[in-house]
Amino acid sequence: MDHTNYIAKSRASMEALKSANLLKSVTINALILGENGAGKQTLAKHIVSAPIVDASAFNELLALIETNSSLIVKNFHKITNYKKLKIALDVHKTRIIATSSLPIGEPLMDEFFSLKIVIPPLRERLEDVPALMEKFAYEACMMFDGEFGAAPSLDEITPDLSKNCYSLRRSVYNAYLMNSFGEEEILAMMERFLSQRIGGRNDYRDLLYLFDVPMIKSGYTKFGSQLAISEKFGLNRNTLRKKINDYKDRLKID
Repeated sequence: MDHTNYIAKSRASMEALKSANLLKSVTINALILGENGAGKQTLAKHIVSAPIVDASAFNELLALIETNSSLIVKNFHKITNYKKLKIALDVHKTRIIATSSLPIGEPLMDEFFSLKIVIPPLRERLEDVPALMEKFAYEACMMFDGEFGAAPSLDEITPDLSKNCYSLRRSVYNAYLMNSFGEEEILAMMERFLSQRIGGRNDYRDLLYLFDVPMIKSGYTKFGSQLAISEKFGLNRNTLRKKINDYKDRLKID
């Protein structure tokens, strides 16, 4: 797998990549729309190798237009003066590939762009997720240089798609980090977590779930039943049943 280019396994991503490849051979302005983390900037870089500038830095954008034949302009919806931008682009004959997480009105679309590419969120492109996880796993391996021992199986990682590639990358990186944790790291992390939350009269009772919930969930995973868990943990079955009932929302088990 090429770990630098836009990942396209789903039909929507393949259509977006097809349009991007077309844009490589023509010098027209294009707009790429999609949620944050959907892959807009990656696709833009696939189209053209050019400086990237945030539209909110308008003066910097105008300066780069004067010295570059092509630009990638992210957050196009943050432009503060569209008229001035259009004049600068026309004077210097600069091509832009723009990205935006918000829709652009038809008049602006017609004035600035010849083509629009829409990238759906990852939750609508599930075929892309395994390939992206493999890409992020490769990144993690290169970043950590094998320092953290055996890499986790991608099948064991629950992909977080809430923020598209941002959250998916984080879930893969977290799995690599957690795979390396020893007792000292876990204790230090828990101490830091608890120190930011304690201060009330019932803290011990209210925070005990931080131990109980992962113990019970891992017990279900490894032993499969309440009876087996109570025997292995040396815990009274009624006590275990009460804990499961108390934590049912957090356990997410029947």
